[in-house]
Amino acid sequence: MSDFDITITPAAADKVRHLVAEEDNEYLKLRVFVTGGGCAGFQYGFTFDEEAAEDDAVIELEGATFLVDPLSYQYLEGSVVDYSEGLQGARFVVTNPVATTTCGCGSSFGI
Repeated sequence: MSDFDITITPAAADKVRHLVAEEDNEYLKLRVFVTGGGCAGFQYGFTFDEEAAEDDAVIELEGATFLVDPLSYQYLEGSVVDYSEGLQGARFVVTNPVATTTCGCGSSFGI
């Protein structure tokens, strides 16, 4: 458990561990962020970083590390980060309680 109000599912942690092992780089951490754009106003993004910034929220679960910068954190607070494999493909998914609108692909939202 962490002191942060962002929930990481075991499926998301498992996928991050798997991707880190594939890259053979134990220092990789998944950065979850929000940027302006997308069809609904804001867009979720995911990238790997080797180092956390001093002001990042660092969330660890089952051997996987997730990073969230302070600006993104305010839009992600209360969210659940999951990993899903289905008809729409395999992807990280954010369920965000502050999103008032979302697009059909689920990668952008409005507040």
